[in-house]
Amino acid sequence: MGQSSNIPSFFLFGEPLRTVEGKFLHLEDLDDRSRPNDWNIRPHAHADLNHVFLISEGAGVIRAEGETIAFAAPCLLLIPAGVVHGFVYEPDSAGSVLTIADSYLRELVAREPGFAGLFRAARQLPLPRDSRVSEVLARLGRELVWTAPGRGAAVEGQLLTLLVEALRLLVQAHSTGPAVQGAQARLVARYRELVEAHFREGRSLEFYAGRLGCTVSRLRTACLKTAGVAPLRLVHDRLLLEAKRALIYSNMTVAEVAYQLGFEDPAYFSRFFSKAEGCSPRQYRTERAFDETA
Repeated sequence: MGQSSNIPSFFLFGEPLRTVEGKFLHLEDLDDRSRPNDWNIRPHAHADLNHVFLISEGAGVIRAEGETIAFAAPCLLLIPAGVVHGFVYEPDSAGSVLTIADSYLRELVAREPGFAGLFRAARQLPLPRDSRVSEVLARLGRELVWTAPGRGAAVEGQLLTLLVEALRLLVQAHSTGPAVQGAQARLVARYRELVEAHFREGRSLEFYAGRLGCTVSRLRTACLKTAGVAPLRLVHDRLLLEAKRALIYSNMTVAEVAYQLGFEDPAYFSRFFSKAEGCSPRQYRTERAFDETA
């Protein structure tokens, strides 16, 4: 029988899991958890929590889903819910960590679809010298601990300001041009939720389109315009992500990983993985295991 993944899952780092609902927000200083852990946060995940890190001093690297992202102050780091990530900071790095419940983020995305693009992958966004992010987070921190009238509206106002600032930085960094239409972005967001629930089942595009109440052609157009890839690519990317997690963070054999992901033939899984990554699953595991211990 295969072994389960060894990826630690937390509420906030080091805290037992608990249900997260509603408009949960949490703001703390970067060194509250980093300093006691000697500036090295081991790989872990948060099922229902997204993170925005402000790095105001220092530098480091993120290891997210087997990839390494270097960062240096001043910058924002965006970590989506469910992504396996860890950090190595320069000693005495400084900043803030904002945690946003996934349920709250989905509510905000329904109002402003552009926010969905912020948390599709772990990323770092350099901040310009005139950035207001530090001031916005300081005001948000004050509102979170106050009980003054209008507190809820004030908290959300600061949160929206922060997310808009991050969205504009992201658009500027990638020169994406005009924002896609909201209806297409919402359709792709719903499609991603379905993929998350069914990616191991080998479902057809007709299945997904039927659940979404649209044609395959409409789904394909929305994915190409919003995500820049065909809808089947999003399913394959999710399979690859889960395969990489299992290869890095578990002791399952390659065949066990294949079966867990819904492949009937481990050899076909190996060809699928090799075509996408340019190396076999076994080679990927060996190289990444070395990286993790380096």
